[in-house]
Amino acid sequence: MSGGTAEHVVVEDFFGVIKLFSDGSIVRGDEITITLPGPFPDAPGVQWKDAVYDAARGLKVRVYRPSPAAADGSEGDNNNKLPVFVYFHGGGYCIGAYDQPMFHSSCQRLAAAIPAVVLSVQYRLAPEHRLPAAVDDAATFFSWLRAQAALGSAGAEPWLAESADFARTFVSGVSAGANLAHHAVVQIASGQIALDPPVRVAGYVLFSAFFVSEERTATESDPPAGVSLTVAMADQLWRMALPVGATRDHPLANPFAPGSPSLEPLPLPPALVVAPGRDVLFGHVLRYAARLKEMGKAMELAEFAEERHGFSVGQPSEATEELMGILKRFVHHHAALS
Repeated sequence: MSGGTAEHVVVEDFFGVIKLFSDGSIVRGDEITITLPGPFPDAPGVQWKDAVYDAARGLKVRVYRPSPAAADGSEGDNNNKLPVFVYFHGGGYCIGAYDQPMFHSSCQRLAAAIPAVVLSVQYRLAPEHRLPAAVDDAATFFSWLRAQAALGSAGAEPWLAESADFARTFVSGVSAGANLAHHAVVQIASGQIALDPPVRVAGYVLFSAFFVSEERTATESDPPAGVSLTVAMADQLWRMALPVGATRDHPLANPFAPGSPSLEPLPLPPALVVAPGRDVLFGHVLRYAARLKEMGKAMELAEFAEERHGFSVGQPSEATEELMGILKRFVHHHAALS
């Protein structure tokens, strides 16, 4: 090397989709090589469009709403307005997008099945934007949502003004999106994110949550057969997502690590925790659910012994149909209490 140029070598290579070099530069490849195979069908009767929630960063939210016919019998009130279901996509904080076919199809199914106005949120990805960038984006999104609720018919996004019952808002996500949903709910419960009426979080839903710790769980030490996410993959994604030099006991990775905010005094909304058994992170998800229960929080655990990490965004199956039924009951029950 000449001229004092730093050595340009690959320090992280995630299946060729992300290459992180020693000088901090990043090259991205096509994610199609590692995404779930389709087809991912559209849900009949669900409309969707994009809106910008952070103009400065160009971040968008995709708004889904079922047709009036599909929403009939939703047990709603408030002039037949629907619950709001906020959704953060997965991808280890490093890959994925709100508009990818598997997340797009899944959000359509959610809108039709619950039924609800589903808001699928784009957020910045690591390693270009390491955590807490995504958490900051979630806070910005909820500030936008609060402003939309305050505007009402006087200037809000028309579909929200027409169809959204902000007093029945649920926060959710899959994998890293579930991790992000947890942190958003904690910030809301602690007052770090201000949600004034009429916005009220009535519950939150974690699908295949992306939690880890320095201490390995049994399902990490002895992984189930046929996992879709390996321990090495999870470790690599966290190395690229967390601040440089952070360990898996960083509070954004391990919600019960030293330095993590205590959940016990917080007025957390009811939780639905979805735990697929064929997932190396199954032990972490069970620990999360158990800790909530120990603290006396309202929590429902839905285990799917034969399903893999992120199964909720796969092709429709008997398991996803069962999950939709559980989710619909959870939302309707807690929406009625709001």
